[in-house]
Amino acid sequence: MVEKYWEIISGSFTGYWDYLVTEITTPSWTNYFYWLLGLSLLVWLFELVFPWRKDQSALRKDFWLDGFYMFFNFFLFSLIGYNAISNVAVELFNDLLGVFGLENIVALQIDTWPIWGQLLLLFLAADFIQWNVHRMLHRVPWMWEFHKLHHSVKEMGFAAQLRFHWMETVIYKTLQYIPLAMIGFGIQEFFIVHIFAVFIGHLNHANVGWGYGPLGYVFNNPKMHIWHHAKEWPEQHPYGVNFGLSLSIWDYLFRTAYIPRNGKNIELGFDNDENFPEDFFHQMTYPFKKK
Repeated sequence: MVEKYWEIISGSFTGYWDYLVTEITTPSWTNYFYWLLGLSLLVWLFELVFPWRKDQSALRKDFWLDGFYMFFNFFLFSLIGYNAISNVAVELFNDLLGVFGLENIVALQIDTWPIWGQLLLLFLAADFIQWNVHRMLHRVPWMWEFHKLHHSVKEMGFAAQLRFHWMETVIYKTLQYIPLAMIGFGIQEFFIVHIFAVFIGHLNHANVGWGYGPLGYVFNNPKMHIWHHAKEWPEQHPYGVNFGLSLSIWDYLFRTAYIPRNGKNIELGFDNDENFPEDFFHQMTYPFKKK
């Protein structure tokens, strides 16, 4: 048993390294690395051509730090350990199912559905779970200590979406695993939905003044999401507002939507954020320090 898990750990490191090298050296239509890079450049171009805050620099405050977070959270974190840990966790979960005579927990077989139906269900299910997890990050004190990093952004830009602590990846993926595992999705469907969600997330944080008109009641957008990053929240919503990642519909349904006026120049951050560290290393260790 120990040998099996050791092989999973060692194989995860070498396997992910080979995957990452292939991603970088072999561009293709299913290459996640270049999709992320391409979408980032596209939304940055939107910022340059259609800037909402025209006095904000193209290389805004912490532009390069957020760019590093983008590649750290999506690639380097998996390389230095997360891929191995998650593979072991999945194997442990499968072994636990085996004790009860189960091979998987798929409760809804959707492989016979039309592809658009599969993608729509995956998108809605994943986004609703993420909306609830996002609310937890604001309401649970120890989770908020990790989530503060994302709210330390002082000037919004596309890469601000990916300025978050690696512990958020652990929290999101852990709480998503069982609900999504109960639906028989394929890897290709996950890839398509995830790429679309990244694109929407980039736009939500970008320096563009788009509200999408009536579609703003369905999709999250920059004019709505900037109020999520406001330094001061309304008294009736002390834990925050506008928790949607891709969809705004959850906030309207559960009455956490809040757009009181044009928020183009509101102050961003959180109470006492002037004491929050500004470099990567101290931002990573901040939540673990006794306050």
